[in-house]
Amino acid sequence: MVSGKFTENIIPHFQDPVNKGKDATKDINGAENIPSTSTSSDCLESADNELIYSINDEPPWYLTIFLGFQHYIMMAGGTVSVPFILCPAMCILDNDPVRAQIISTVMFVSGIVTLLQSTFGTRLPIIQGGSFAFIVPALAILNQPEWKCPPQAVISALTPEARTELWQRRIRELQGAIIIASLVEVFIGFFGIVGMLLKFITPMTVAPAIALLGLSLFHVAGIHASTNWGIAILTIVLIILFSQYLRNVQLSIPFLKISGKTPSYPVFQVFPVLLTIIISWTVCGILTGTGVLKPGNPARTDFKLNVITQSEWLFIPYPFQWGIPTITAGAVFGMLSGVIAGSIESIGDYYACARISGATPPPKHAINRGIFMEGVGCVLAGVFGTSNGTTSYSENIGAISVTKVGSRRVIQAAGCLMIVFSLIGKFGAAFICIPEPIIGGIFCVVFATVTAVGLSNLQGVNLNSSRNIFIIGFSIFFGLVISQWMDANKGAIDVGNESLNQIINILLSTGMFVAGMLGFFLDNTIPGTPEERGLVEWSAHLKTDDDGVPRNRDAGYDIPFCMSFIKRIRCFKWLPVSPTFQNHWVPEIPKTLPRRSRNRISIGKDVPMQSQTEGSIPNGAKLQIYKAT
Repeated sequence: MVSGKFTENIIPHFQDPVNKGKDATKDINGAENIPSTSTSSDCLESADNELIYSINDEPPWYLTIFLGFQHYIMMAGGTVSVPFILCPAMCILDNDPVRAQIISTVMFVSGIVTLLQSTFGTRLPIIQGGSFAFIVPALAILNQPEWKCPPQAVISALTPEARTELWQRRIRELQGAIIIASLVEVFIGFFGIVGMLLKFITPMTVAPAIALLGLSLFHVAGIHASTNWGIAILTIVLIILFSQYLRNVQLSIPFLKISGKTPSYPVFQVFPVLLTIIISWTVCGILTGTGVLKPGNPARTDFKLNVITQSEWLFIPYPFQWGIPTITAGAVFGMLSGVIAGSIESIGDYYACARISGATPPPKHAINRGIFMEGVGCVLAGVFGTSNGTTSYSENIGAISVTKVGSRRVIQAAGCLMIVFSLIGKFGAAFICIPEPIIGGIFCVVFATVTAVGLSNLQGVNLNSSRNIFIIGFSIFFGLVISQWMDANKGAIDVGNESLNQIINILLSTGMFVAGMLGFFLDNTIPGTPEERGLVEWSAHLKTDDDGVPRNRDAGYDIPFCMSFIKRIRCFKWLPVSPTFQNHWVPEIPKTLPRRSRNRISIGKDVPMQSQTEGSIPNGAKLQIYKAT
């Protein structure tokens, strides 16, 4: 027997998943415009219409669990690789069970921060996990003479108590540096310092930054895929087949009747990653059992069995479980570079995630709150002793684009699964054993998707302009050149201060930072009209009322409760992380634009129908008529 709730939650999404139940409005030409679920701007409509579930939609609970599990698998490989890189530098032997405990701690904190970010932070469907931005400063700290590890033979000869103290002293040093450095991120987010720069962030700032976010990860995908190209290519072929060629194929649900008909479901479009992993993992298991894959091959299903054997059945992380952190100035300043790099990357992730999930670009208060919450997450990571911070995961943002499921509820479910699996050590470790080439094949697809999403921000920009072509091309190309050169010449820049050297080296090694800063500087200094720069469409979704509060602000960025109280208390309007913060950035058309052109666009005003004609709208701009309130 099928309940009415199933019918309400499933069937309407297949008929019109995004625009169901919405009233249509018309533009001045009489064309029908159907507002999306997330009230996104015209420049986002095409992406939003492809979504099965957009940011505010809530899939049925059983689908939510499966979709959340898919995100858990996607983030597990990247998150778990962080402690595997740091453990040898902390003098932890390969067969030491504490490795599994650190992995569980990382997953536990990542789950908590994911829930905090998706519920109270930006409220975007973003997974939070271990940050690679913290690895370089952490290794730089551990390579100092006082922390350098003795030979493994010497470590093995120590008593268990001495070995424990050896690595715990080092992890406590990292904990103290992470906690203090992350308080800076908390400060700049809470007081809106990061939001003050948003009015200068344009499409040609965001596009190169996000594009380089995907392109700069090509070596990560290549390293994993090259462990067995046969399995990696099989994975790539399967995920392309499911997500592209079979995305419109719906499979009937057996043994189920609704109104006398058998319902169907777009399985391939919603679960391409999960189906790919199941099939590829099964093939690896068959090749392992038949002996085709020789021992030691990373594609074998028993290659990481030691992770399971080292994991406990039940492990509950708790604050300061390795002891009280130690704090030194050099370590804090070194770790600050990881905080800065992580914050910059996350801002680009927010824009990419909003675009993919069908939401409007995040307003200033959401950006402030997101960075604030990431700082809180990094502080928690330091308190629990993960030896690392947390940041937004771009691979999971790419997975949203592939699956066409951008629901916030799915990411919250993924956060809950991360917490549960971290407590049940052996169960979670089983999924960490996914063969490396499968992860590499998936990375090849999702990182490519992230790159394309970055470039899609240019759809409102005049690409016939030599000015714009120069800014975009130079920002992306030079960002790749500098970041790759820095990776190949570590320590080449020396300004006489070790902490400052670390900050400069890390930032210049981050292609996303270099490309974003170049686009930021060039687009805000080289003369250009608003139409040419794409600011007309970029700002169309941020229409405001006379009081400065965005009229079409996506309610999805509001805190899920206490909003009536927050709106009543006037002092919250001055708090940069409050949803009622009045100092939202609404990009204005610069005064350098001819007055006749400025009068054609109304930002923040209701425009009477009779005052507009078809010829009065600039090229590339769409004017939406809203009912007066």
